[in-house]
Amino acid sequence: MNELKAKATLNDFQEYVSKLEKERGFENQTVIEKCLLLGEEVGELFKAVRKINNLAVDENSDFTSVEEELADILIFLCSIANRYDINLEEAFREKEKINRDRVWRPLK
Repeated sequence: MNELKAKATLNDFQEYVSKLEKERGFENQTVIEKCLLLGEEVGELFKAVRKINNLAVDENSDFTSVEEELADILIFLCSIANRYDINLEEAFREKEKINRDRVWRPLK
């Protein structure tokens, strides 16, 4: 069984997800399928946030924690990146170079 090492890097997470998908039989899912699943997880995150902020929710809905939903989202992000051979750490660093030069101000 695949184990994620302690003090894992983002690259370690991507490698772990690649292995877990093979172990669990998900390696043939397409990017479109992964994107749809990611969207579902984002919805579940929103529902969990609503719950902890005491906003109205359907009593019959199943709820998990914000932590669990964020972990699911990270898994799907790694999975999608892996399918496009994108190194998420490098992509993050490159995007931050762009973001540093942006000017953020409120809309009037």
